[in-house]
Amino acid sequence: MIAKELIWPNSIVVIGASNNTGKPGGKLLKNLIDNQYKGKLMVVNPGSEEVQGIKSYTSVADLPPVELAVLAIPAQACLPAVETLAREKGTKGFIIISAGFSEAGEEGRKLEQQIVKVVDENGGSLIGPNCIGIITYVHASVFTSPVPKLDQMGCDFISSSGATAVFIMESGIPKGLHFASVFSVGNSAQIGVEDILEFMDDVFNPETSTRVKLLYIESIKNPDKLLKHASSLIRKGCKIAAIKAGSSDAGSRAASSHTGAMANSDLAVEALFRKAGIVRCYGREELTTVANVFMCNEMKGRRIAIITHAGGPAVMLTDALENGGLQIPHIADSPVKEKLKAQLFPGSSVENPIDFLATGTAEQLGAIIDACENDFDEIDGMAVIFGSPGLTAVHDVYEVLSDKMRTCKKPIYPILPSIINVKEDVAYFLSEGNVNFPDEVLLGRALTKVYKTPKPSGEDVYLEGVDIAEIRRIIDGAPNGYQLPEVVHRLFDATGIPRVKEVVVKKASKAVDVANELGFPLVMKVIGPVHKTDVGGVVLNVRDEESVKHEFKRLMKIPGTTAVLMAEMASGIELFLGAKYEDKFGHIILCGMGGILVEVMKDVTSGLAPLTFTEASSMIKNLKSYRIIEGYRGQPGVDQQKFTEIMMRLSSMLRFAVEIKEMDINPLLGTGDRILAVDARIRIEK
Repeated sequence: MIAKELIWPNSIVVIGASNNTGKPGGKLLKNLIDNQYKGKLMVVNPGSEEVQGIKSYTSVADLPPVELAVLAIPAQACLPAVETLAREKGTKGFIIISAGFSEAGEEGRKLEQQIVKVVDENGGSLIGPNCIGIITYVHASVFTSPVPKLDQMGCDFISSSGATAVFIMESGIPKGLHFASVFSVGNSAQIGVEDILEFMDDVFNPETSTRVKLLYIESIKNPDKLLKHASSLIRKGCKIAAIKAGSSDAGSRAASSHTGAMANSDLAVEALFRKAGIVRCYGREELTTVANVFMCNEMKGRRIAIITHAGGPAVMLTDALENGGLQIPHIADSPVKEKLKAQLFPGSSVENPIDFLATGTAEQLGAIIDACENDFDEIDGMAVIFGSPGLTAVHDVYEVLSDKMRTCKKPIYPILPSIINVKEDVAYFLSEGNVNFPDEVLLGRALTKVYKTPKPSGEDVYLEGVDIAEIRRIIDGAPNGYQLPEVVHRLFDATGIPRVKEVVVKKASKAVDVANELGFPLVMKVIGPVHKTDVGGVVLNVRDEESVKHEFKRLMKIPGTTAVLMAEMASGIELFLGAKYEDKFGHIILCGMGGILVEVMKDVTSGLAPLTFTEASSMIKNLKSYRIIEGYRGQPGVDQQKFTEIMMRLSSMLRFAVEIKEMDINPLLGTGDRILAVDARIRIEK
């Protein structure tokens, strides 16, 4: 639990404060004073009796008891100061903004660990080192600007990076985004993003706590904690958006399977965020735009009315929304529609986008919004585009829009792009507590991200027809490395994953007998080489005994071949399932189209085991190639319920077999409700 003295201190000392506000210690003290910290404020500066009007102490040893210490001194001086504060002054809260610790090398890392040890031993809480500090309702202990005016119903913002925190605030404030708190955790020596989120979950009050959380994360140290508390907050009614930087760090690692090549740590992050219900963003503007969407009323469906006085932005917004799966529905003909049209100038359109022309008035805008709110049942939300070419006043329009945003139950997303021509009017609109989306395409993309992000999933494990005891017997008896087909078959049978009939053959005479048992046509594949197709080790549509003999001899001559796998011939749409164990995260499960398409198209979605039915179904529906699975142009599709069930069974097997580090099922062949695993590889490491 984070010490209350860090968040709500009755006394603060700034060690290294200065009269020079161009230095971190000086600016930090100024921010505390300017933002009216009401507790006892002290300073340690051996060269001054007073700093910015605050009494200065010569050393830490001279201080009276103090609850929170903010250190802006060289790294090497921090440890003795922390020792004195923690052991002699009863200090529980520490913010070290100084750099020169683990980010600087091994010596700095050891110093950082020593400081954490002292803080831990004395029941304290440490933010940093190498951070800009924190802003709460009680104190603004940061050395940067801007320091936003806090709003209890603004957003809580947690950032790994101090500079990035500043840039994100600078992105959000001009759009009307308000902040309730800001935490910069720096090196996260003791307290990281996950710990702050845990604290917010623990102290959450439905009456007073903000419902919007923004995260900028550079390293996820504890995925389980992040998943637990993000999910918990979202279930309590919060909304969370996050950037995870470093998305390509392992994207090109060499691997011996399709899954190993694709399932890097970023896919684990993607799966974690989806499981938690976190909206993932990739840049500052996207993050603050999503945050502003959160600040509006929640849209209950996906049908949006675009209300505009300019055609181009409406077209671009329509494209962004429909490409993301949202709808711009036609407004059905009705007396209400005709009445509305009669209130607009000739040439206006009420077809959606609703275009009331460049000469449209505030009164007309109010009538359109009222119709969308009360009369048009096919509308779930409204996007209002209203800028200015600099010819006429728009203040009255923005007054109406502000009033409607407060009174309408359906969300209204204001797009006010004229941030120069009518900047005073936009400033008025924001001063009324509203948000603005100056770029319609960014809004469209943000809305689709929010719409497509699922709710937090449960932790239920699918056990129907899954023989856990048999799975464990097979795993315990298996050697390390890639498994022989018979081991894979036994695992699939114990899990209930349907597969084609297969037999491993080492002698030509046996091959003919097996072929007659399986029935023609059949498939023959080499056992041994990792990539069978690359070495010519797969033969399809073998139709007679002579072909069996000929192909068996040829296949056995391929270098590395130890036997031949003979299997019944299956047909259908080629699907792909894979899994990889990622340290700290657990198993990432991938699904997509199979065959060579998994390599060429890389159209895969990811989830973290254990999957729920909702998660697995969502993974299928979010594939770009989903229409193939549905069936199109008269071609039969695949039973999605059956495909989902197979994913669930795979997830359950992995839940009880963490020794499986990598696996592919490629392809699964599916037609209707008949889906069979045709080729599979499993690597076990104990």
